[in-house]
Amino acid sequence: MSRSDTVTMTAPLEVVRRRGRTRPRRVPRILLGVLAIVVALLWAFPVYWMLNSALLPGVVLDKTTPTLLPFGGSFKNFASVFADGSFFQALGISLAVAGIAVVCCLIFAFLAALAISRFRFKGRRSFVLAVLFIQMLPAEGMFIAQYKLMGSIGLLNSVLGVSIIYIAAVVPFTIWMLRGFVAGIPAELEEAAMVDGLSRTQAFLRITFPLLAPGLIASGVYAFLQAWNEFTVALVILQDSSMQTLPLWLRGFIQQSSSRAIDWGEVMAASTLVAVPVIIFFMFVQGRMTSGLVSGAVKG
Repeated sequence: MSRSDTVTMTAPLEVVRRRGRTRPRRVPRILLGVLAIVVALLWAFPVYWMLNSALLPGVVLDKTTPTLLPFGGSFKNFASVFADGSFFQALGISLAVAGIAVVCCLIFAFLAALAISRFRFKGRRSFVLAVLFIQMLPAEGMFIAQYKLMGSIGLLNSVLGVSIIYIAAVVPFTIWMLRGFVAGIPAELEEAAMVDGLSRTQAFLRITFPLLAPGLIASGVYAFLQAWNEFTVALVILQDSSMQTLPLWLRGFIQQSSSRAIDWGEVMAASTLVAVPVIIFFMFVQGRMTSGLVSGAVKG
């Protein structure tokens, strides 16, 4: 038998051995995939149940047998929510508060994180410790002080007043989050761009800032969720019925329904409408979270 024949006979045997070795490794991957699908379904089921209940009439929801598919459903519950004129007013207030909180938080936190990560100054460590300490304070312990402060400057029952409190509550954690993103970008990238003829500002805007896009977007999503879903501070500061965010309006809507038999279809429709802007906002920015990872890279 020649040497070439020996090589041709042993080659298929090596392929079979490799396939036999790789098969057991595929089983854990399949199990992990199935587990991930199950966890995703469990996570998505409450959202599906809310949307499904929003399309069903209250008579069907009051039955003991659950209805998993909205056969015979309609948008009547959503029409009932839209008939409440205060919904659109609360929607506008929530959008204004969340928008102010997101923009101001990103500006303040970005500048603070940049100063902490890129510059060495006196009191830097004390500032970082102060940020952590403020984050540890319970929000409920500051309600009285916040109420008196807003009352003394005439900002009770105002969008600006509640926005200031949201900004003060979200900025510390946002600073800490952005600090990690800024510190993860080597300063040598800016130095290399400056060697190529760019100024420090141009190097930062063209090289560093695009790489910070995922961190800015993640921090913006966090600030938006905190401002959009917050209830207790708004309950203390916004006591006027004409100045309510959507969580306060939803509570009043449920209380209004409780004066009669609670129509859970209308309640679920109202909850769905409160959640829709969050979903739209996340769908709008989630693509930019990944695109910012590769934009701004320098050529080798």
